[in-house]
Amino acid sequence: MAGLFLAWLLSLAGIIISFEARTFDWRARLLAPKGPPVDAVRLILLDQPSLDWGARENGLSWPWPREVYGVILDFCRRAGAKAVAFDVLYTEPSAYGVADDKALATAGQALGRFALPVFLGKESGQAMAWPVDMPADPLAITGLDTWLAGLDPAEAPVFPRAAFPVPEVAAGAAILGNVSQEPQFDGVYRKVGLFGVFAGRAVPSLALAARLLAEPGMHASITGRTLRLGPVAVPLDEAGLAIPRWRNSSDFRAVSAAAVIRSELALREGGTPTVDPAVFSGRYVLFGFSAPGLFDLRPSPVAGVTSGVEIHAQALQSLLTGDFLRVVPHWSGWLLAGLVSLAGALAVSVAPGAAASAAAMAVFLPLPLGLAIGGYVLGWWLPLALPQAAVAGGLGVAVLIGYATEGRQKRFIKSAFRQYLSPDVIEALIAHPERMTLGGELRELTIFFSDLQGFTGISEGLSPQELTALLNKYLTAMTNIILEEGGTIDKYEGDAIIAFWNAPLDQPDHAVRAVRAALRCQDRLTELRPLFRELSGHDLSMRVGLNTGQAVVGNMGSDSRFDYTMLGDAVNLASRLEGVNKQFGTFTMMSAATRAAVGGELAARRIARVAVVGRGEPVEVYEPLWPEAAAGLAEAHAAFAAALDAFAAGDFAKALAGFAALAANDAAAASYEKRCRRLLENPPETWVGVCVMTSK
Repeated sequence: MAGLFLAWLLSLAGIIISFEARTFDWRARLLAPKGPPVDAVRLILLDQPSLDWGARENGLSWPWPREVYGVILDFCRRAGAKAVAFDVLYTEPSAYGVADDKALATAGQALGRFALPVFLGKESGQAMAWPVDMPADPLAITGLDTWLAGLDPAEAPVFPRAAFPVPEVAAGAAILGNVSQEPQFDGVYRKVGLFGVFAGRAVPSLALAARLLAEPGMHASITGRTLRLGPVAVPLDEAGLAIPRWRNSSDFRAVSAAAVIRSELALREGGTPTVDPAVFSGRYVLFGFSAPGLFDLRPSPVAGVTSGVEIHAQALQSLLTGDFLRVVPHWSGWLLAGLVSLAGALAVSVAPGAAASAAAMAVFLPLPLGLAIGGYVLGWWLPLALPQAAVAGGLGVAVLIGYATEGRQKRFIKSAFRQYLSPDVIEALIAHPERMTLGGELRELTIFFSDLQGFTGISEGLSPQELTALLNKYLTAMTNIILEEGGTIDKYEGDAIIAFWNAPLDQPDHAVRAVRAALRCQDRLTELRPLFRELSGHDLSMRVGLNTGQAVVGNMGSDSRFDYTMLGDAVNLASRLEGVNKQFGTFTMMSAATRAAVGGELAARRIARVAVVGRGEPVEVYEPLWPEAAAGLAEAHAAFAAALDAFAAGDFAKALAGFAALAANDAAAASYEKRCRRLLENPPETWVGVCVMTSK
């Protein structure tokens, strides 16, 4: 509706009709028929060189004697022209006397197929009845009265007045043709009237008159908006006007009047003509003025200015080929505008995301242009300006509404999730807000659980304000790192942080991101430890458990309140591994699945095979390390691995010796030293090399 309203406002301002006219001219030039020039119609033009020749060679002043035009008719007769029509009004007697008028008439009678113009007017012209000394009108249109009765009288092609040629000249014509063609509002001639009604009779246009000279028995009828002239059906608009299929001016071969006159005179004297008479043989020949000083230049869709006679030539050519354009009714233009505008606005409104909206606009914005061009090719003048304005307005409003709505949605999502999700994840939710609905999917995640060691005791010695300040600084520092690595914060539980990777965005390197985040968090905590000691009086240490595996992730909760979270055995294992750190004196531990997913991106050392609470199968666990740190501890780690192999094989004495040598600088080795001593004191009946965790 907004698009139609805009189109209506532009229509009131006159912009639509002006733009439509310009686009029609553009289409006419762009889609003018290609191929060989017009062969059936020839032009003879009284151009400026002809005027100059007449004055220079023959001393002819303007207006020329009419017997000179008789020479042109004699050449056309000699050439065997099919019909000749003059676009010259002879409404006044010749200044050279009656004999001059009769000379032209004699030439016309000798030709036999000669049409002269009559001017039909609404207000101009002295005659109000058909003079008895004019050629009889041969055009009878069946159904004319019924057709006229259905027209608006103000638009009907009925003319109460006429200007006829003087009888002495008219005596040489076989038919009279109306030359009163009206331009459109901007002065451009786009439509032609093929007939006018004067004194109760149909008067053909000059173009149709030329056609009737060649086919005097042509049947004519009119029904609705179709004029039938023999085999040709001519579509008419509401005013009875037709639209030719406009051709380039260069398609009409034109010969100067001076060249024709010289050629005829040369032939009379037995000389060689400059114009071959065969040029006009079997052709329709139209004569008119093109010299600027004769004031018969007219603007057309395919030319800035052209001779007035070319307008008639365009109409005659379309009469011969039957390729007049059809005009859709005015209401159908509004219907087309409404449909295209509505479809475009709906497409933009429902398209998810800016890219989809842009694609919808790329389809619908040029659609009216495509329809208009396609329609012209198929013979229809479809409106372009009206639907183009409507669709542009509709799309514009849809984009503005979508922008405002999307803006609110973006602000809501960013406000609600910026503390929990990385910017990339937030942008993904903005692009696909449907992911915020209830539901889950099974995905491979790398899961992160962290907890501060001994924080319960630390918190008991702090006031609520001090505890809040401490936690905020700690959680902010850790969260920033997790988000920088593309992680999603699941939740905070006191000092504990639960996060995961590879949802909602796909992250092929999710395990590397998670382990890197854990190592960075430990490094950052080391940097901040003096500050936290000052705030709490204690050194803060963080334990992290990491696991990679299948989990259900999605929005879970009620219709009114839900969280983007995860569930599954892989989640539980990550939580258990965070606690397993306590058993080995480590601070970051990851499962074998995470170790395998990380590959060679980061270093790690094997810590143990453990049986955690809630799982039947033992899990091999590793401590992740920065590659640089691992390189500096390569010898110690090799000794640790050898002692661990002895421990797994049940050789507790050998393992003890190995771990004891490392225990002073390695908490994990120290924990194994204690285990080995207990196992040596109380050897197990069976041994499978698994450390059993009896608590969470």
